[in-house]
Amino acid sequence: MLRIHFLQHWFNLADLACEEALYDSASLRRFAGIDLGNEPVPDATTMLKFRRLLEQHKLAERLFTEVGRVLQGSGMTLKTGTIVDATIIAAPSSTKNADKQRDPEMHQTRKGQQWYFGMKLHIGVDSHSGLAHSAVVTPANIHDKHPLPELLHGQERRVYGDSAYTSQKALIRGKAPKAKDFTNERVRKAGQVDEVKRAKNRSKSKIRARVEHVFAVVKRLWGFTKVRYRGLAKNASRAFTALALANIYLARHRLMAPVRP
Repeated sequence: MLRIHFLQHWFNLADLACEEALYDSASLRRFAGIDLGNEPVPDATTMLKFRRLLEQHKLAERLFTEVGRVLQGSGMTLKTGTIVDATIIAAPSSTKNADKQRDPEMHQTRKGQQWYFGMKLHIGVDSHSGLAHSAVVTPANIHDKHPLPELLHGQERRVYGDSAYTSQKALIRGKAPKAKDFTNERVRKAGQVDEVKRAKNRSKSKIRARVEHVFAVVKRLWGFTKVRYRGLAKNASRAFTALALANIYLARHRLMAPVRP
């Protein structure tokens, strides 16, 4: 069932679609260990009950933590820097449903000139390995800076982030006393551009860009650009599982190196 759960994340499959895919694909059945000669494919209701069991016991968070522990044991330890960032996961804004209302746990926020409705996935990524070591899920209207302390492990020497985290030295030092603030600074003031700050931001962004690799896997490769369920808890469970799988994917070459001939 856990392998089937992973297949749902990798191929962005709903329960019924996953059941049909397992009947259609011999390779998926082989991965899941299903032999149609001996047993049927678990139905969509069984997949739903399994996912609810994971949510009830917060096993997705434990899976994310355990994957991190295994990767650290393989030599991919946490170094001296953390990159923090957040991305918006969209939710349906329509009220054409049984409740005649939007998901009350989701909220809207403005980014640039456009409004978005949904939740935010905040992550902390090791600046050396590019792997996520912490995550927080909030409604979209929560500012990026508020979950910042929860994204740090406390041993950082440097903290990287975009301009949303500017002037948060107190929050950073409260969790990581030895950390220096390497977040991007705002370069425009009174209509004038500070070229020195802009050059520094470009230098920092070469490291900060590693956080986008994690989001690219979770959103573009795994297809987690929209929520599938109502409520933050269910979607947080999906987010933690997706991050755990993304870490394994990003570290695949280093994990496979010792077993290659």
